[in-house]
Amino acid sequence: GTVYSASGSYTNVVGCHTEILDLTITPSTSNTTTASACDTYTWSVNGAIYTSSGSYTNVVGCHTEIVDLTITPSTSNTTTSSACDTYTWSVNGTTYTTSGNYTSVTGCNTEILSLTITPSTSNTTTASACDSYTWSVNGTVYTASGSYTNVVGCHTEILDLTITPSTSNTTTASVS
Repeated sequence: GTVYSASGSYTNVVGCHTEILDLTITPSTSNTTTASACDTYTWSVNGAIYTSSGSYTNVVGCHTEIVDLTITPSTSNTTTSSACDTYTWSVNGTTYTTSGNYTSVTGCNTEILSLTITPSTSNTTTASACDSYTWSVNGTVYTASGSYTNVVGCHTEILDLTITPSTSNTTTASVS
């Protein structure tokens, strides 16, 4: 019933009987690993697959391995966007010039960008009119000279307009 904490040879004699204990005490060791993963974690110590956070223990002989595990569920978000010429994605700060699907992964979150890039086009019309001009592109009546712009989607219409005020002249003549 004696508890021993050191290696050695111990003898117990009862009457004519002798018991000898050759004892080797191996000190216990342990190692703790902190880990985090998305969705699942395979622990290389024992090959087990874990799907929830917690503290898990594996004992082999006098050695104990502990993993303090944090499992975070994966998330995903898809953004559909369109732009003229270029698009800068706020998720990663990258500027894109071609259409396509782009992915950015941060931790357990996946962001997907479904992007349509349309090249810009423009057309310039030069016109002159007396007093006013109605631009067929937008139906607006202009009464002053200037450069006017109308943008629809990725197309720009420019009107360079010269308005000349009408003049009139009245001549009074009398014949005698």
